[in-house]
Amino acid sequence: MKGVRAKAGEDGIVEVLAPGPGYWREAPRKGALITPGASIGVIEVLGALEPLVAPKGAAGIVVEVFEGGSARSAVDFETVLLRLDPNAAGEVAQAELAAAGGVAEGALVFAAPMGGRFYRKPAPDKPAFVEEGQEIAVGDAVCLLEVMKTFNRVQYGGEGLPERAKVVKVHPDDGADLNRGDPILELEAL
Repeated sequence: MKGVRAKAGEDGIVEVLAPGPGYWREAPRKGALITPGASIGVIEVLGALEPLVAPKGAAGIVVEVFEGGSARSAVDFETVLLRLDPNAAGEVAQAELAAAGGVAEGALVFAAPMGGRFYRKPAPDKPAFVEEGQEIAVGDAVCLLEVMKTFNRVQYGGEGLPERAKVVKVHPDDGADLNRGDPILELEAL
């Protein structure tokens, strides 16, 4: 079974999605601070218990828990288990979320233009397209996104982004599955 996924909504709320069908229990309580890697319960599949951890990008205060909460609740593939608000706890939570790998509020971000599997390098034996601390300009290749066995070279640029920027952080791990709008690069304008 694939891992838990997180998806950011247009309202800024992050939804944490079930990895597959099963019975979910031991959910975090409403108001709890969740950071990537934190326990978000267990899922029972065919009698076996699998621990669930918050994925990269799943950070914030729990504002809603799927019906049942701590009880044994039947869930399907991509049922919304939790809704997280990264802004609910103010500046203290923002600092914790940034330290845990989330994107801080107000950060300049280059996001995935489409969903796909993320690759930092054009080939396994080649250097990464971008590294932290590197300066980039509009049109520079920043990664590959694989969609249905087709590799798409993604170039820096877009509405609201400066002509030139410095890469502060590369968010996804190599081989991570991204959705449209997921953060790829955290940037600093030059």
